[in-house]
Amino acid sequence: LCKLMKEILDKKVEKVTISNRLVSSPCCIVTSTYGWTANIERIVKAQALQDNSTMGYMVAKKHLEINSDHPIVETLHQKADADKNDKAVKDLVVLLFKTALLSSSFSLEDPQTHSNRIYRIIKLGLGIDEDEVTAEEPSAAVPDEIPPLEGDENASHMEEVD
Repeated sequence: LCKLMKEILDKKVEKVTISNRLVSSPCCIVTSTYGWTANIERIVKAQALQDNSTMGYMVAKKHLEINSDHPIVETLHQKADADKNDKAVKDLVVLLFKTALLSSSFSLEDPQTHSNRIYRIIKLGLGIDEDEVTAEEPSAAVPDEIPPLEGDENASHMEEVD
């Protein structure tokens, strides 16, 4: 499972290992000995004159530790053994990684992709077909024309001050 997770996450993590310190969480993100913490990474990203060459080097030093005794990881391992090319397994691995990033106080590079992945998992859990298109209510549509403001006829006159 560690090899599969490393293949899926590719350059986002340096390595995936089984943790002996996690109890209730399925996984966590740990920085390497000389890697930046989440807070330092956030501070450096906010700098106006940052040097992107050092940023890329330091950001890539994350380790994903998984809890092999957690039910989520056990079930994910079973699903991965059954079919390594399953899209749901890939989605769940990335979702676990991004959730571990958030819980470890790191910021996401693309939050829209993460939210779309969560919506897909919710649809899967609710049994909604992924191709099903939701119909918009006509009341929620934005009107094409903006109605004129009331009292706009005296807009050129300034109010008198007492």
